[in-house]
Amino acid sequence: MNVPAVAEPRRLLTGVLLAGAGAIAFSCKAIIVKLAYRYGVDATTTIMYRMLFALPLFLILSWWAGRGRPSPSARDWRTLFGLGFCGYYLASYLDFAGLQYINANLERLILYLNPTIVLLAGKLLFKKAVTRRQWLALGVSYIGVLLVFGHDVQAGSDIALGAALVFGSAVSYALYLVYSGEAVHRLGALRVTGLATTIACILCIGQFFILKPPAAMIVAPEVLWLSALNAVLCTFVPVLITMMALERIGAGITAQIGMIGPMSTILLSVLILGEPFTLWTGLGTGLVLAGVWVLARRPAVRSA
Repeated sequence: MNVPAVAEPRRLLTGVLLAGAGAIAFSCKAIIVKLAYRYGVDATTTIMYRMLFALPLFLILSWWAGRGRPSPSARDWRTLFGLGFCGYYLASYLDFAGLQYINANLERLILYLNPTIVLLAGKLLFKKAVTRRQWLALGVSYIGVLLVFGHDVQAGSDIALGAALVFGSAVSYALYLVYSGEAVHRLGALRVTGLATTIACILCIGQFFILKPPAAMIVAPEVLWLSALNAVLCTFVPVLITMMALERIGAGITAQIGMIGPMSTILLSVLILGEPFTLWTGLGTGLVLAGVWVLARRPAVRSA
């Protein structure tokens, strides 16, 4: 039976909408975390509640993605633990800690350097070649972040600490991306995501009870519903819909559409958090987006 001609455009449109929704949902995380901090909680408590609410969802995802497949080997579990620790536990904790000191705009721009960090990691760890176009993209992106950072750091030394923590988060997640390829090939993307994030959830919850007494779980009701929203809307749902987008339109287009993430963060931070939008923020954002766009573009195929 022939596939209707309208099926391909519809698939493309669906993929574009899913990629856009995933980028915006991911970007809302910083807004929700900053709102939760207004109720006197710290990073350890906030991330514990986020992961506590997310844990059942990722357990279900792990079970669903693993149906009919053999159980992971001991080697797979060691790899998954490393990926969960680096990509979701450490990256999340450093990000949440950094948000205590910097605004959501700068946080999102720093995290958006992730593709450039992956590129540099490939160069340093695996001796992968970097083209002139890619070096140009790296330079433009980092100049953009430095513009915003140079303006914001005048407000105090805490800005430098927060930026360093968030950059550490970006590096940690980039290492997860670099080393996850083999596990994804063996186990599948959704299964790796579900199992690695489940491990990270357990680590975040365990960290809370190591560092704090059980009485510290008593928080304002607003923190609970913000954490639940963060777990579902900004953690679990974006993972699923971004994977669905990748299946429909590929990584290149998904990455390019993902550039609306920083823009949505800026808009929401101004409307919801009351953060200022300065000329430096606009210039820095434009440069970061330009650099990532250059990286996301596929090289033109020359005709014979």
